[in-house]
Amino acid sequence: MMKLDILTLFPEMFHGVFESSILKKAKDKGAFEYNLIDFRTYTTNKHNKVDDYPYGGGAGMVLTPQPIFDAVEDLQKQRESEPRVVLLCPQGEPYTQQKAEELAEEDHLIMICGHYEGYDERIRTELATDEISIGDYVLTGGELGAMVVTDSVIRLLPEVLGNEESAERDSFSTPWLEHPQYTRPQDFRGHQVPDVLLSGNHQKIDDWREYESMKRTYERRPDLIDESRLTEREKKLLNQIKIELGVERD
Repeated sequence: MMKLDILTLFPEMFHGVFESSILKKAKDKGAFEYNLIDFRTYTTNKHNKVDDYPYGGGAGMVLTPQPIFDAVEDLQKQRESEPRVVLLCPQGEPYTQQKAEELAEEDHLIMICGHYEGYDERIRTELATDEISIGDYVLTGGELGAMVVTDSVIRLLPEVLGNEESAERDSFSTPWLEHPQYTRPQDFRGHQVPDVLLSGNHQKIDDWREYESMKRTYERRPDLIDESRLTEREKKLLNQIKIELGVERD
């Protein structure tokens, strides 16, 4: 079972996420347990403050190290483990599916949600093992980022989805975006399901899905295609795609 501790000033934000849908089912199955910690309860400041003005001046307030250090150290003692300590931070490494798969291998994760203008640097350098950014934009705090990371990690835990192929075939779990999907009815307002998907020929279906997956990636996320690393088969497929799209081939 994975142990997940989240340090936040707003624990109430997480209740809907953890008590709904797949995450609730995963929790009820015993795939993970979570603990929401308001790190304000660890402050020694007589006014219950967890932030202060930055040395050297500047706009905004910065989270002080004491309550966060004390909270993490207390959790380490309680769990008797060496957790990965994840700092949600716009300066962190861009979050990817590969990072989610890496974190899903851990037994204990601590996530720290920032607020205000940032963290005292010693939290970053002396406490965090990982810094993660979910995108190049500004949020009011790290809570939404922690929810994104949590959702993407928990769904990878054994038996959470009920079908291991569901996770393995997701976009970004493989090099390409996912191929188009169809379900009933076969004809919806004149728009037909491709004949190959109705053929019953599994090899042709697999070939179609591979082609469409690479085509969608080339059209929407060409940055994901590193042509120097393509297999000979993939190079041929890419050339076919370029011909179909009217793109000059290399």
